[in-house]
Amino acid sequence: MGLLILLTSTLLYSYFHPGRVVDAQRLFILKDITLTIEPSKDVKRGTNVSLRCKATVSQSETWELRREYTVYKDNNLIYNKTSISEEILYPLGEARVANSGKYRCEINIDDKPQRPSETQKLTVTGLSKPQLRLNKGVVKEGEEITATCIAPGEMGSFFFYIYEDSNEIKEKQVSSNQAEFKLRFSSVNRRRIHCTYTVLITPYSVKSEESNNVTVSVKELPITIDLDIDPVTRVYEGDQLNILCKVNGLQHSDESVRLLLIQGIQILSSGLTNVSHSMVAQANYAEEFECKFEMGNVVKTATKTISVIELFSAPTLTVSPDEVFQRDDVTLTCKSESYASERLSEDELTYTLDPPQTPQTPSRKGVFSVKSLRIETNYTCVAEAMRIKKRSKTLTVRPKIFVSTPKISVVGRAILGQPVKILCQSDIGSLPINYTLFKDFVEVSTISINRSSQQAHFEVNITSPEDIKQYICEASNNHRHNKQPLSEKLNAIVIVPPSYAELMAVPDESGIYEGDDLYLLCRADGTPPVTFKWYHVGNNLPLYTNTSNDYSSSYQVPSVSKEHNGRYYCEAFNHVNKVVRSEEVTIEVQMVLWKKALIGGFCLLAVSVLVVVCVLCFRSKRGKRDGAAELSVKPSSPKSDDTLTVTLTHDTEVYNADKVVMDSGAAVSVWTKRPPEEDVAIDEESSMVTKEPDVEYTEVVHPRPVDPARVPLRKGTDTVYSELQNSPHGPADYHDYHGSVEYAELNGEQPEVNHYHPEVNNFQDLPMPVD
Repeated sequence: MGLLILLTSTLLYSYFHPGRVVDAQRLFILKDITLTIEPSKDVKRGTNVSLRCKATVSQSETWELRREYTVYKDNNLIYNKTSISEEILYPLGEARVANSGKYRCEINIDDKPQRPSETQKLTVTGLSKPQLRLNKGVVKEGEEITATCIAPGEMGSFFFYIYEDSNEIKEKQVSSNQAEFKLRFSSVNRRRIHCTYTVLITPYSVKSEESNNVTVSVKELPITIDLDIDPVTRVYEGDQLNILCKVNGLQHSDESVRLLLIQGIQILSSGLTNVSHSMVAQANYAEEFECKFEMGNVVKTATKTISVIELFSAPTLTVSPDEVFQRDDVTLTCKSESYASERLSEDELTYTLDPPQTPQTPSRKGVFSVKSLRIETNYTCVAEAMRIKKRSKTLTVRPKIFVSTPKISVVGRAILGQPVKILCQSDIGSLPINYTLFKDFVEVSTISINRSSQQAHFEVNITSPEDIKQYICEASNNHRHNKQPLSEKLNAIVIVPPSYAELMAVPDESGIYEGDDLYLLCRADGTPPVTFKWYHVGNNLPLYTNTSNDYSSSYQVPSVSKEHNGRYYCEAFNHVNKVVRSEEVTIEVQMVLWKKALIGGFCLLAVSVLVVVCVLCFRSKRGKRDGAAELSVKPSSPKSDDTLTVTLTHDTEVYNADKVVMDSGAAVSVWTKRPPEEDVAIDEESSMVTKEPDVEYTEVVHPRPVDPARVPLRKGTDTVYSELQNSPHGPADYHDYHGSVEYAELNGEQPEVNHYHPEVNNFQDLPMPVD
């Protein structure tokens, strides 16, 4: 149990105290590890430098801890030592620039790694002066010498450089403090040689000062180069040239040698000690010859320049005529413009054509006739004399194609009063092509087309539709022919914009009745097709749109009614998109006659019934003598809003309804009792004399709808006269009085008819007379 507690305590202690080592017997802690550079971090070359690595450790008991120390430079291991001491000392000795770098140390205690020390940087300044040594001070041209550059006492990775005067001539990278160079000098002179070196220290390098200067004397080799050319003066093209190149005084040498004969960039021949070459002089050859000797890096040359007189110039090939068309006969002329008359006569020059023609023999010196040229052909000619041949430059003959008859057309639309663009174009023909526009055979203008992407567009003004047919165009690409192809006359439609619009109503606006079909006819001028639009004032959207190939179009409004009242207008336009607008036409839909008659009849009927009822009521209350009543209405055929005069005569009393007005189906009446000629009326039965005041009655009769199917169809309106009589046997009978009305069916539709039947159910509803 105690052992378990000890192990548990040990584990817990290790977990909560990192860097401390615990085992069953011993316990230790690494308190600190440091690295110091002695005597300083920045030292000069040759200073004795030491690295001290110290580890401070605390332990539970006194026993010897096994410590393993490791030292690193720039992450590379440079020293390792195992000791029981708390510190170690690593001497670097006399420091060099190569010792510069970043150092750190690490420690393992009982094979358990611990944290490292902080990194320390050592900087060493100063390099030793390099030394240069040569194995020879006097050499011949091309002889090799050995140069050795030494960096005394230095170590590390080096770059060594050799300089001739102030120019670097060689470099070498080595890991030791010296380097050897092999040197050769190709020219006679005294040379000053020195060297330098550079030590590589990551991530930079340190360069030394210059070494001592060493002088090298270079002596000339006892050899000469000869170049002979025969002939060397007054050399003509075609002359034979003999050339000799050789080396004199060359002794045996271990170096490889080579002799070259060069003309321009061309090597004519090569050898060891002498080279010969023969050739025909030609004017197009380079004029300078070079004899070049090479031995190692030793180069010696000899040059000569000769002038070659041209025997004859290169021929030129021309074609006639300058402008060639298909199936034309052409003439090709081959000729050399100059020749050396002192060495060559003109007759000695011969000319040939390539490709050859039949016959190949020209008609005269250098002139060739070519028949029926159809396709593009490349020609060259060759002039020859004294075994010298010269070829002309290639002449390409491209026969042109005659322009075809042009076509004339209008681009877009031709609109009267606006600029019109006319295109003149041929299907085939070689460029350039000149297009000329004529009006009535008088030239208007000319356009030259030089590229296939161009087109001949002419802009003209058309003042009348007939002007368009007066234009014609011409195409020309051949100046040798006077007659050029002409196009046909321009045949195109000239669009005339509309100038006016007129709207008419059928039937006219004074005779439009409900139920009629109304036709709105819009008329305009201009080139068809013309687009017409009809509008009802107050509505921005058109009622109807129609495009017609005629100059007019109509819009039908079937079965018009009161809602179609208002003002109408139309607009017209064609492809020009110039809109013209008509004047406004006012449409007023009138009520049909049968409706007016029906309303008048019912009003009369209502008035008659009222009058009869009033009279009967009056007579029944007074119970006086029998009498007769007579009713009359004027005018006999009333219209809407007319004023009617109704007279009721009963015995000696007369009643006037002279304010009966027909008002939209309602009859309004004002009744007035007409006074007799005498103010005293004598009753035959009672023999009593009474005096009555004037009585005025007002009656308003409102109509109500009646089923149109029950109304008899009659024609016209009858005037109704009613007679009322008193019966000795009781109250007088009263009868219904009404007029007959007949209406006509319009457009196949049954109009709505209102009948007015005043109902009399109670005599108390009638006006009561005043006694």
